[in-house]
Amino acid sequence: MPILHAIVLGLVQGLSEFLPISSSGHLLLVPWLFGWHDFSRFPVGQALSVEKAFDVSLHMGTLVAALLYFRRDVKTYVREGVRLVVKRERPANAEGRLAWLLVLSALPGAAVGALFEKTIDEKLGKPALIAVSLIVFGLLLAYIDRRVGERKIEQYSKRDAIIVGAAQVLALNPGTSRSGITMTAGRFLGFNRDTAARMSFLMSLPITGGAVAYKGLKLLKDGVPSGLGVAMAVGVLTSGIAGWIAVWGTLKWVRTRSFTPFVVYRIALGVTVLVIVAEGWRSGQL
Repeated sequence: MPILHAIVLGLVQGLSEFLPISSSGHLLLVPWLFGWHDFSRFPVGQALSVEKAFDVSLHMGTLVAALLYFRRDVKTYVREGVRLVVKRERPANAEGRLAWLLVLSALPGAAVGALFEKTIDEKLGKPALIAVSLIVFGLLLAYIDRRVGERKIEQYSKRDAIIVGAAQVLALNPGTSRSGITMTAGRFLGFNRDTAARMSFLMSLPITGGAVAYKGLKLLKDGVPSGLGVAMAVGVLTSGIAGWIAVWGTLKWVRTRSFTPFVVYRIALGVTVLVIVAEGWRSGQL
């Protein structure tokens, strides 16, 4: 893989993981739009696993970025979450309770992703489907974002965790956007924009951490594919830097502004992809 491709995909992953525009959709669309076939040199049966291994390295970069940005929150939640289990204090303190609610919110997506991994890989992720998902869920975000919400993160409940966690399952479809659908669910439940975004980012830690650990162990077992080591390292670094900027920028933006620019971008990209497919400028298959 050319280093330039690794840098571009690292930037794409880092920015789109936390902006409500779908990282999985972008990681599929960018090579498709530019005609990149970086994994075609591998046997057909191996190409998909190699591509997923590269994606794991990119997600590792954004995971580290989020952990660094929220390092104080993470330290507090881990400490208080463990303390809540060990000491069984009642009533539970706010941080310990929230720590386990964030874990609860990750369970639906993790379970469905593990059970239907093969189906998701084979049936979803087509350019036209990604485009429609970008448009539909972008419009849903715009509609829900019109609601007035004043709830804060301290008010996050078990019911909220279950609803937002269930919504996160939809993000297994490339084009939906994990951050986008969880922010939408948060706004639907009456949380303000800053809290909805912050909850979305904190929710990404357990589910992304679990996915990176699961797929990372497999990568360690199989070994880094030949010729991909440097590209992976560059991708991790680039996605980490871009991810940190995306978290900082999104939180700064939504404190005073709406999600409208992201919705406009989603619709514009979705329409562009549909036109490209309809005109036959690119195959409808990835």
